[in-house]
Amino acid sequence: MAGLRAAACGRDGFDRLVAWLCAGKVGAVLCQDASRLARNGRDWHHLLEFCGLVEARVIDHDGVYNPCQPNDRLLLGMKGSISEFELGVLRTRMLDAARSKARRGELRLSVPFGYIWHREAGLGLDPDLRLQEVIRLIFTRFNELGSARQVLLSMTADKIHCPRPSDEARMTSFVWLPIRYRNVISVLKNPFYAGVHVYGKSEKRTSIVDGRARRSYGHSKPMEAWEVFIKDHHVGYISWDTFERNQKQLAFNNYGRADGAKSGRGGPALLSGMITCARCGRRLSVAYTGNPQSRPIYRCDKPNLMMGLPRCMTFGGPRVDAAVARELLRAVEPLAIEAAFEAERMHRERQDNQRQIFDLELQQARYEASLAERRYAACDPDNRLIAAQLEKNWETALRRVQDLGLRQPSESSSSIEVDPKAFANLAENLSSAWNARDVTMRARQQRLRTLIADIIVDVDDAVRDVVLTVHWRGGQHSELRVRKPQTGEHGCATADDALAVMRSMAGRWSDEHIAASLNRMGLPTGQGKTWTAHRVASVRRVRNIHAYRSAEKDGEWLTMTEAAKALSVTTIG
Repeated sequence: MAGLRAAACGRDGFDRLVAWLCAGKVGAVLCQDASRLARNGRDWHHLLEFCGLVEARVIDHDGVYNPCQPNDRLLLGMKGSISEFELGVLRTRMLDAARSKARRGELRLSVPFGYIWHREAGLGLDPDLRLQEVIRLIFTRFNELGSARQVLLSMTADKIHCPRPSDEARMTSFVWLPIRYRNVISVLKNPFYAGVHVYGKSEKRTSIVDGRARRSYGHSKPMEAWEVFIKDHHVGYISWDTFERNQKQLAFNNYGRADGAKSGRGGPALLSGMITCARCGRRLSVAYTGNPQSRPIYRCDKPNLMMGLPRCMTFGGPRVDAAVARELLRAVEPLAIEAAFEAERMHRERQDNQRQIFDLELQQARYEASLAERRYAACDPDNRLIAAQLEKNWETALRRVQDLGLRQPSESSSSIEVDPKAFANLAENLSSAWNARDVTMRARQQRLRTLIADIIVDVDDAVRDVVLTVHWRGGQHSELRVRKPQTGEHGCATADDALAVMRSMAGRWSDEHIAASLNRMGLPTGQGKTWTAHRVASVRRVRNIHAYRSAEKDGEWLTMTEAAKALSVTTIG
């Protein structure tokens, strides 16, 4: 007789038991309960079938059964069915009790960091102020930047750490490590921080793999399918309206999906991810040309890539970007002074938040150093093994305090009152500030997305104009028209204003005088260079602009020297 406790082995043990039965190596199967041996009725009856074939016995605490006999087979089948039924009833009652408690808001779920279950007061904020400030800072940065990745980069640049549980699922002690993307996105997507009690956010799914049921857990359900949803259940870090707005922004940032858009991530194209085709409704993609490839080109090529249809439109980016930037500056020009003061206020507020988080981190580091010192002082000096480790921990804590002291920010923010008259010419200098070298393209893109929601673009082929319909955040709309260059027309052509000056002066002035006048007027060449007589003459020949007429022999006009010679006078006044 051979026996095997199938409950002590996983499903692999049950499979080995069935294999040994078929090989005739098992004479009897010992079990305490049918549910402990087989997880469902199918496995139980399958086991009885094999025991009957090899004449093995089934033994439990009530007796010894022979599956070959009909009465014993019937009794074993009833025991298996009753056991399976009892397990189902127990499982259903426990789940119903949990749901009932969750509907009342009394179910003690595992809470995210930033919250804690108090023994007397119940659910509340974690008393660790540093932990609270980090969570609030994540929401504040997302409100400013509009992108989870930008929040990560911003907080990484400021060397702000994020807590990670050191006691696995109990969430009672933390270690502070550099922030990761999953820390940011988990805070932004968790409705618990909006004061909402939620139960049933995920579901299990069952699939048949190799003839067996395989269950997987943790599959998210849509918000409308959540089983329990209680607003204002506890104190939240943000409001529910703010949470919904954050979810819409995160969904909008999914550029690879329908209706998605890029956040401001930098790159040469100012309007990357902002332009929508008026013909097919898809986002325009950006390609780069030139040597090096730095000149952006906007094109709608999804119909061509997916269905082989012609492209909806293709046009160059520099002129369109410049036109939208001018329209943006024109829109904010009346509020330039107010915007400057608001930007200064936000900058000071951000510095205060960083300083507060740093002070809390330094305070915690000093406490840990003091605690390590007390532990080392309380240790028995003769126990060198423990004393050595405690001394090492103390040195590590002191070194951390020293590192924090080296990167301590300035003491306090400036409280100097600024006279509004100092910003009198700010509106006139917006263009210079926008085009400054210190301003990155990422910053320009973020400012653009702050004021503009979307841009619908079309090309008027009759007049070769790119028509831009700008949708502002406040609900207003404006239309811009940008001339689309002719085929072969390069971007280094001489400006029309410079050509007009050249045509008006060419009849009476030399190329040297024309070049000096153009330079005084601040009109550069097509390549952004200053004018010389040789460059003026080259443009005249290409544009078919004749030189000043006195240079033409036997012409109607004479130079001063030629006129003096004809009148037999001198040129000296």
